[in-house]
Amino acid sequence: MHFPSKPDSGTIDACNSLSSSFPPDRILAFPLFLGVIISRDNLHEISRQHDEDSKHPTALDSARLKAYLRLIPILFVCYIIAYIDRNNVAIAKLTMEEDMPAFDAAVFGFGGGIFFLGYFLLEIPGSLIVERWSARKWICRIMVTWGIMAAMTAFVTTPLQFYLVRFFLGVAEAGFFPGVIVYLSHWFTQKDRARAISYFLIASPVAMIVGPWVSQWFIDIGRTVILNGETISYPLVLGLKGWQWIYIIWGIPAVLFGIYVLFGLTDRPSQAHWLTSQERDALESELAREKQMHLKKGHMSVLQALSSPKVLLLSAAYFGIVTANYGIELFLPSVFKEWYPELGPSKIAQLVMIPSLLVIPGQLFIGWSSDRFQERRWHSVVPVIIGAIFLVLATQTRGSLWATILCFTVAAAGMKSYMPAFWALPSLFLTASAAAGSVGMINSVGNLGGFLGPFVMGKVQQTLSSYHYGLLFLAITSTLSALLISMLPFRRAGTIDDQE
Repeated sequence: MHFPSKPDSGTIDACNSLSSSFPPDRILAFPLFLGVIISRDNLHEISRQHDEDSKHPTALDSARLKAYLRLIPILFVCYIIAYIDRNNVAIAKLTMEEDMPAFDAAVFGFGGGIFFLGYFLLEIPGSLIVERWSARKWICRIMVTWGIMAAMTAFVTTPLQFYLVRFFLGVAEAGFFPGVIVYLSHWFTQKDRARAISYFLIASPVAMIVGPWVSQWFIDIGRTVILNGETISYPLVLGLKGWQWIYIIWGIPAVLFGIYVLFGLTDRPSQAHWLTSQERDALESELAREKQMHLKKGHMSVLQALSSPKVLLLSAAYFGIVTANYGIELFLPSVFKEWYPELGPSKIAQLVMIPSLLVIPGQLFIGWSSDRFQERRWHSVVPVIIGAIFLVLATQTRGSLWATILCFTVAAAGMKSYMPAFWALPSLFLTASAAAGSVGMINSVGNLGGFLGPFVMGKVQQTLSSYHYGLLFLAITSTLSALLISMLPFRRAGTIDDQE
């Protein structure tokens, strides 16, 4: 990584002003992996790219730096917890079905997917609440309720109970993701937005590493396993088995961190006591200037935005990609279990961490490149096409473990790396409540694919005793999505199309 030999005065002033807002005890509270997210090189790039026309370029640079370091780490941790709580069923399933034989692939597919039916209900209202009320209060409510519902999954005993808990978990979490996307538009200008989104979004691959890594230490509680020819029995802990503890240990942090969010986030720059008055004025004026530039293109109401052809096409495109994403994520451990039966649950938990290792640099690169070239559409299309190709190739690798891992790794990177550029698309032609409503609609309609993907994977495996055709189905849906995005009439990020 390149480090500038001599930082400019804007960087020096900005970094000096950070010391008063971020004392060592606050910084140390952030996860160590933030060094990967916001490096010194990234900070130099942020402060260097100020608007030459701004009346307060140094104050604006300093405000941008502070916004990155203050807000992104909090949202990052929130998304890690959210992503683990919705997907830890993939690891728990490996031993959960041993205790409850009625929980076959079809039950898990339906239960894993019904989360998104509940999620669908409050997506658009949740986005509007963040735009018109308070992001920190809404995210606090979301995290506390979803943490409670996630922990309750540990006590289900029938498929119906499993379906109900998963459905209400989706209801509880609804509005979090689109709310964050809307919230970032309150703090980051268009030229920074894709990078800010990419920093937030890499929480999902980090979650796919952290979740299985932690879960592997609990998965064998209450089981009898054969290790190197020796039979080992692991006792129950407080009368609960390993799969139950997986749900509980990840439900508790959601509640605790939800309370922290209430005090750690700031809704708008005007309310940020950790910015100086000059920094607040500079950032707010820049955001207002950009908003006025959008409004000159014409105002679009929420209802008009929701019926916009662009919004509808983005919703359909996201639906196809999410179908593939969650079909893979919720069933990848089961694919390994079917294709390589000699692997135990803890070993599978370790292997499913590997695909996420390429997603992290992929998302960071797409976010950086999309902002650098001010281009969104093809930065969304190309990664998805690459992912679909390697997903098809993965179906031919059974029997070769490392070939399977390689194909799923590249497929996962493609299916995730597009997101920073994709979520910067709505802000090219919408503002304020219209943008908030459209982001909620795209995410809610798209996330219905989170029901379809797992449902098809489970049903196909139950019917054909194979995941082969289910994976091909996921490749087809993502390819169709890439084609839809490629046909959208967007120009470069610096020039905004007229609104329909």
